[in-house]
Amino acid sequence: MDSVEIATLVSTMRENFESGLTRPLEKRANQLKQLKRMFTENESKFYLALEKDLGKSEYEAFSTEFGFCVSEIDHSLKHMEKWASAERVSSPLFTQPASSYRVPQPLGTVLIIGAWNYPILLTISPLIAAMSAGNVAIIKPSELAVECSKLLADLLPQYLDKKTYSVVEGAVDETTELLKCKFDHIFYTGGEAVGKIVMRAAAEHLTPVTLELGGKSPCIVDSKVSLDTAAARIAWSKWMNAGQTCVAPDYIVVEEAFADTLIKAIIRKIDDFYGANIRTNKDYGRIVNKRHSARLASYLANQNIAFGGEYDENERFIAPTIVKNPDPASDLMQNEIFGPILPVITVEKISDAIPLVNSRAHPLALYLYTKDSDFEKEVVASTTAGNMCINDGIMFMANPNLPFGGVGNSGIGSYHGKAGFDTFTHYKSVMKRATFIDPSIRYPPYTDFKLKMTRKLL
Repeated sequence: MDSVEIATLVSTMRENFESGLTRPLEKRANQLKQLKRMFTENESKFYLALEKDLGKSEYEAFSTEFGFCVSEIDHSLKHMEKWASAERVSSPLFTQPASSYRVPQPLGTVLIIGAWNYPILLTISPLIAAMSAGNVAIIKPSELAVECSKLLADLLPQYLDKKTYSVVEGAVDETTELLKCKFDHIFYTGGEAVGKIVMRAAAEHLTPVTLELGGKSPCIVDSKVSLDTAAARIAWSKWMNAGQTCVAPDYIVVEEAFADTLIKAIIRKIDDFYGANIRTNKDYGRIVNKRHSARLASYLANQNIAFGGEYDENERFIAPTIVKNPDPASDLMQNEIFGPILPVITVEKISDAIPLVNSRAHPLALYLYTKDSDFEKEVVASTTAGNMCINDGIMFMANPNLPFGGVGNSGIGSYHGKAGFDTFTHYKSVMKRATFIDPSIRYPPYTDFKLKMTRKLL
């Protein structure tokens, strides 16, 4: 689409919102059911697209994308009526007689810019929230996940009302033109550099944004831990989707005396999961394209590789790799890895992990493995992260009652469940006052008596 077509589309969508098409709860529910039908009637197509783009197995495609989206639709359908109801609040004595309440209203026309690493989930999940809240939406899938972008562009117009939900395919040019238009909210999932571009563009129109970014999510592993379970959960959360997960453990912090024991336990789990010939294992994914494969391969230069290190840029294959004590100034430790390389940083004592983590930008997720309740409390209280999971990795994402979002450099705003509905909603404050009585205390002329009474009432 060219700039004129995009501007016309946004204008038309705004007009359609103003006409009230998405406000009735019945219409919202119908469209959510249509979205669910799109998934159930095209399940195999989603698996094929995810396999082509990222080498995902059917199990991984279902558990991390397809099934997650269907579950979120069901959750929204179950709770949407309650979320959309007016909420009564108390009114102070000075305002009486009065009633006060908050009315949830859709923001309007929203833009959702999806990500390539979970190209279905990270595009559709915010769409579900926007639909539940009664907005119209323009969806921009990531062009890097080519097959998934094509599939969404093909299927969404077949199932959803084209007057209220549209898909724009393309790359930088199309995204740039979209960002020139005025929206009522922009939801972006991706990296920090593009997040700044989105925020600058939104500022031109004073448009609020939700930025789901990322960063280097630390994984603190205490020696007081269930070693076998911890190793399995670390390996699963790190090498799922070949490490291309915004909340994957980016690096481990562990005591020097325990480091080799932990590394050996993780290597055993990699072998259990993927076998001796990982390259041919269908449960192990691929890097999204050759450019990212080359980027990841370059991170391994001059590193102390404790395990793995094999790669084939043409096949988009990077083996599960563990690097021990990399140079803190190296690209591996300065950039979000977003791939299957796991640095292990050693400290003299595990309490040293806290200042080390705090010396970096606030991460999207923080993981802690420990049986020490006092140390657990210390880490929870003394660190800042968008989300935290204790004795597991990523599983907090499966709870729709936990808002998901970053803090500082890792993002702005949150979603999932009610939090997603709130993100795309304006809560209008309303007060209604009775007229059968109208005390003169607030009207001039002011007297000492009126001031005395006002001091008591306020």
